[in-house]
Order: sequence, then structure tokens, then C-alpha cells
Amino acid sequence: MSQPTGQPASSSVPLRGAVDLAAVAAQAKRREQAAASAGASGGSAASGAFVVDATEASFQGVVEQSMTVPVVVDLWAEWCGPCKQLSPVLERLAAEYAGRFLLAKVDVDANPRLGQVFQAQSIPTVVAIVKGQPVPLFQGALPEQQVRAYLDELLRVAEANGVTGRIEGGAPADDAAEPPAEPPLPPLHQKAFDAIEAGDLDAAAAAYEQALAQAPADADARVGLAQVNLMRRTQDADPQAARAAAASAPSDPDAQLLVADLDLLGGHVDDAFARLVETVRTTSGDERERVRQHLVELFEIVGSDDARVAAARRALSMALF
Repeated sequence: MSQPTGQPASSSVPLRGAVDLAAVAAQAKRREQAAASAGASGGSAASGAFVVDATEASFQGVVEQSMTVPVVVDLWAEWCGPCKQLSPVLERLAAEYAGRFLLAKVDVDANPRLGQVFQAQSIPTVVAIVKGQPVPLFQGALPEQQVRAYLDELLRVAEANGVTGRIEGGAPADDAAEPPAEPPLPPLHQKAFDAIEAGDLDAAAAAYEQALAQAPADADARVGLAQVNLMRRTQDADPQAARAAAASAPSDPDAQLLVADLDLLGGHVDDAFARLVETVRTTSGDERERVRQHLVELFEIVGSDDARVAAARRALSMALF
């Protein structure tokens, strides 16, 4: 399967899909818990005005709303790990931007026609609608800084097209209540997160390696390091050239490993796993062990509780024995 690539609203917006890091996921989880607590205790429900669950039946109303305010469409599914990292970021930003855009969440399993309409080849996929017209944004679970860049560019595009409204009930962002304080990350995890935000993946890897040296059982650091290494391996890759090389050299483990990494970044988890299981099957000795270890690292990134990991582990066992 070819690697899909979205086109940003403007060339000034960076485009690079990536799985999010364990630190980011942990922060998102804490924010979700804080938001749930605020709702249970009668806290402000203002963000509910800015986020809707859209269905095939209700989507026409969403499109109509795009005539006055840009709509950001989050195409997700319950089984999608990266979706669970990205969606809380989008929801939090919808509240922060206080009605300058509407976030419409679409479960593509329950609403497959909408996934087809937006030509979502992988999820998460995020698109926008301005004056009834689709505006491709990005695919994959991007760090918050990059998501914010896409939203800011979308608002500039919307303003240029005369779409400058605000959702009723939205207050200016400066007047929004301060979000609950988050428990701090462990120092080395925060150092890694800051390095990722700054684009310094080598420094992020070094911080996670130091955390593991101090606490070998630190699962978050182990997964974070695996994800940073995945980003480092693919940051300069040309997807089209990589796929051509893998197709012309099916027995070359390095070529297959790179395409598997690209598949995982694009949300094609089953494709990535199947490619490496087949490579294990057709290699031997040190090469086979290297591919096996690489596949196990990808299992770590996706998560051991994911059904696709369980299925791929069974396939790996059969390939080995």
C-alpha cells in the first residue's frame, strides 16, 4: 500500500506524519482526566460548544456551519492508537481557540461513507471545511506544536475567504479559564519532550536513554525511545524511493525495514507488521534476528494491548518456527 500524503492549506505549514511520544500521550491522558473531573464537578462545558460528534446523518449541518466558521474534521476509530493521542490534542485546542473553529469528530467505522468522501487512506486523518469546500490538513498523530501551526494557517486561509465567525458562546481565548495544572513529567521525560518540540530528536533519544539507564523498568521511557528512533530513521526518507527500492529488492532487509517504518507512521499498522513477518520468514541468522527485534520494537510503539499486535505476534511465532 502506498504511503498517503496530505497537502497542507499552505506550503508554509510543515507536513510530516509521526506517531506521538509516550510523554505526549501521558500529558493528553492527564488532560482528559482533568477535563472529566471538571465536568463531573459542574465545571464549564464551554468546550462542548466547540466539539461535536458528526455522523453521516448530521454532516450536512456541519458543512453549513463552515460558511461562517472553519470546521476541522477529525477522522478516527476506536481501535486506532494514534487517534487516541491526537484527538485529545484537537479537543483541547478547540477549547483554547474558543469558537474560532468547530471540531467535528467522525468515527469512520460507524460512518464509512464520510471516510470515503474525504479519501482517508489511513487514520487519523484531519481535514478542514471552509465555505463547504474541503481543505486537506494532515495525517498521523502530530505533536501539538505542528497541529497548532496547521490550525493557525487554516484560520488565515478562512479569513482570506471571508470566514471569520466565531461559534456562539465562544469567548476570546484571553478570557478563557486557566486549565487545571498538570502533574509534572519526570525531569528526563520532560527533557525528551522539550527536545522533540524543538525538533532535536538526538537530544530526545539521549534523554530517554539516560532515563532507562537510571530505571531500566521505565516503560514510558522505553516506548518513548522506540518512537523517537522511529522518527529518526524516517525523517529524511523519500517514501516513493523507499517503496521502489523495497519492491525491487524483496530480499533486502534494510529496504523492508524502512518501508515498514513508513507504513507505521502513516497508520498502516497491519501492512508494517505483515511486511516484517514475511521478511523474518525469508531471512536467516543474524539478519532474521535483526528483523525480529525491529518488529518487536514496533510492537512496543503500537502497544501490547492492541489486537493487531497480538495477531502479528502469533504470525511471527509461526514464521520463526
